Amino acid sequence: MREQVFQLCKLFHYMLPSTFYTLVATFLISLSSLVGIFTLSLSEQKLHRILNFLIAYSAGTILGASLFDLMPEAVMLVDIELVFPLVAFGFVFFLFLERSIYWYHGHGHRHEFGEHDHEAVKMTKTFAYLNIIGDFVHNFIDGMIIAASFLNGITVGVATSIAVAFHELPQEMGDYGILVYAGMERRQALMYNFAAALSIVLGGLFGSFFISIIEGLSGWMVAFSAGAFLFLSASELIPEIHDDNDWKKSLVHILFLLLGMCTIYILGFVFQ
Repeated sequence: MREQVFQLCKLFHYMLPSTFYTLVATFLISLSSLVGIFTLSLSEQKLHRILNFLIAYSAGTILGASLFDLMPEAVMLVDIELVFPLVAFGFVFFLFLERSIYWYHGHGHRHEFGEHDHEAVKMTKTFAYLNIIGDFVHNFIDGMIIAASFLNGITVGVATSIAVAFHELPQEMGDYGILVYAGMERRQALMYNFAAALSIVLGGLFGSFFISIIEGLSGWMVAFSAGAFLFLSASELIPEIHDDNDWKKSLVHILFLLLGMCTIYILGFVFQ
């Protein structure tokens, strides 16, 4: 009995610090869903210009987190024979998730709003609610990823959280704009967007509890996360900055991408 109590105390000692960090990180990230209110006063051209640079930096942070933090950490936690199959699985899983949301929920970064007739508005409203569902699921998985990263150290956890935050910021700005366009009042759009974003906290709690009591699962999730971030950076974000044909802007986009990667690389030394 004493041995069981001792083991339980060790479990809570191991789990609680990482759970606290996960809760703080996921809640702060969920606040990014409220940022859309500040874009309403901006012109469409200015907003597009800001988002392009933000997306380039976001792609760099996510790619850096995958290459400089998650993959090396996974190699230390999981047998090397399993690391890259798990990375590949994470990549393919997020590809499947993205395609499913795109085809069934219409969730795409390049969604165009061209028609304004009654039927189009009705379809857009339907898309808005389905978009919320897709974001809820996506954010829940992000929360589990953050939980797994904090279980393997504050360095990996902070780096992963920053990468997720920079990925969420432009996405949440776009999602808020979609809800407002669909006819929602500003407060209503903020409420729905924030509610969907809070699922990252639920995912963090779920991940902290189950990953910490199942031996070896945290390492698997870190490798899975590396593949997921590879997909997000290479397949979703980097293609967004290819739309600009101005070579000067393209060069600046590349510099912002490198800056994002350097941020994560330097972060590893700061928190080591």
